[in-house]
Amino acid sequence: MAGLDPAIHARTMRTPCRSPKMRGGWVYIMTNHPDGTLYIGVTSDLARRIAQHRAGTGSHFVRRYYLKRLVYAEPHEDIRTAIQRETSLKRWPRAWKVDLITAQNPEWNDLASQIM
Repeated sequence: MAGLDPAIHARTMRTPCRSPKMRGGWVYIMTNHPDGTLYIGVTSDLARRIAQHRAGTGSHFVRRYYLKRLVYAEPHEDIRTAIQRETSLKRWPRAWKVDLITAQNPEWNDLASQIM
C-alpha cells in the first residue's frame, strides 16, 4: 500500500492542540471497545458532533454499531485537510489505525470529557 506508511502520515500529540470550537477541522475515531468496530469521521465542531453521535442523531453507522467512545481526535487548520486526512485514514489497514490510536491514547479512554 504505497504512500500509506503510518510513520509518514501519522500525526502525533506534538501537533499544537486546538480548542474543539476553533475554526478548521477535526478527524476523529469512535468505537465501542478496543476490539470493536472503528468509525472515522470529520467535522468542523468536534464537541457538537460527538454530542450528536451520543444522542443518536449522528451517523447511521455509529447508531447501528453503538459507537459511543471517542478514542482519537486530530485537529487540522483547514476542513479540507481534515477531509483529506479522513480519506487517507479510511484506506489504512486496521492495525495502523490501532497503532495510531494507541500512540495517542494507550488505554483507549473516552476522550469526549476533554472536549465537551
